[in-house]
Amino acid sequence: MADLDQLALFQEDTLLWNRWRKENPQVRPDFTGVDFSGLDLRGHNFSGVDLTDANFRGGDLIKADFSEATLDEADLSNSELIKTDFSNANLVNADLSETGTQHSDLSGANLMEANLIGADLSGSNVIGANLSNADLIGANFSNASLVKVNLSHADLSGANLSNASLIKANLTGASLIGANLSGANLSGANISGADLSGATLEGTVMPDGKVHHQPAQSSQ
Repeated sequence: MADLDQLALFQEDTLLWNRWRKENPQVRPDFTGVDFSGLDLRGHNFSGVDLTDANFRGGDLIKADFSEATLDEADLSNSELIKTDFSNANLVNADLSETGTQHSDLSGANLMEANLIGADLSGSNVIGANLSNADLIGANFSNASLVKVNLSHADLSGANLSNASLIKANLTGASLIGANLSGANLSGANISGADLSGATLEGTVMPDGKVHHQPAQSSQ
């Protein structure tokens, strides 16, 4: 249950809240189930906060700090998350569908079974994150760093992974049907059991280090 005193301080003044957080680093605020939907919360400090089942749908969370926060089952769909810090956060079963999450930090985050359908994570740092069994249909990971990321059994159908770094990534059993992997680096990645049907692999560095070149289509 959310702590109403902490929530009142948060809602009163951003500067007071951020100062209180710095002065009380041992306190883990409890905002479980709180409805923040549609609010302008850019730059707010949610680091380490328990936000289980919280609702941020449609909000402005640009440059917010969610590092090491618990966001299990949270709804962040259709929100602006540009340059937001989710490093080492728990986002199990969270909804980040249709979010603008460009150039954000998701390194070490746990996004197991999360919904990122249509999310734009281009240019983001996703190093070492757990996205196993996540729904990533149509997500944009172009130019993102996905080194050592766990994408086992994730659905990446139609996803854009062009020029992404997937070095030593775990893609076992993942669905990459129709995905764009052009220019991506899969050196040392595990793609056993992955479905690459219809995937674009032009210029892709494959797990064995060899660059894949798709044959040119003959003109009729």
